[in-house]
Amino acid sequence: MGGNFSVSGTELNQPTTSGVSDWPSRHAMIRAGVTGGLIGAVIIWIYEALIWVGAQHLMPLAGIPRNATGLVFGKQVQESIGIWAYVVGTGIHFVFAIAWGVLFATIWPYFRRRGYEATLVALFYAVLAWIVMHVAIMIASDNHPNYYDPAVIVGGFMSHFFFTVPLALTVKRMLQSRGE
Repeated sequence: MGGNFSVSGTELNQPTTSGVSDWPSRHAMIRAGVTGGLIGAVIIWIYEALIWVGAQHLMPLAGIPRNATGLVFGKQVQESIGIWAYVVGTGIHFVFAIAWGVLFATIWPYFRRRGYEATLVALFYAVLAWIVMHVAIMIASDNHPNYYDPAVIVGGFMSHFFFTVPLALTVKRMLQSRGE
């Protein structure tokens, strides 16, 4: 085997940067972020279908794609544009998921170099994403759930965990597989 390996434990105090090359290229980060964001976007919808629709009966299954339209533009716009609410809501959902994915892929190398696990970073990123998204929704429209309700907060964080963990693991894998 090549390389110098120690069993003394002295390497435990060293940063975990072995095998980590320079910062990934912008193209690699964007590609990883877009892919991770899309995977996370699909998985959060699966979570919402199973939990929000199936277990909690909060909305019909068909309500998931159009939900973003109502949150951003209000229920009146959501109802007035009819079937287009599904298209607009789906677009909003995936555009924001991709943006959050690219942002994660941009910050991930910083945490990777310091030896953090992607899943741990994803848990904090989920909380940040939920807060930012819901403050933006509160500013954009008056049609939102009661963000002081503990059930809404816990449910929101849980759904965002189902978005950010697959996102983070995808970004980690894609940037590592390229040696970056």
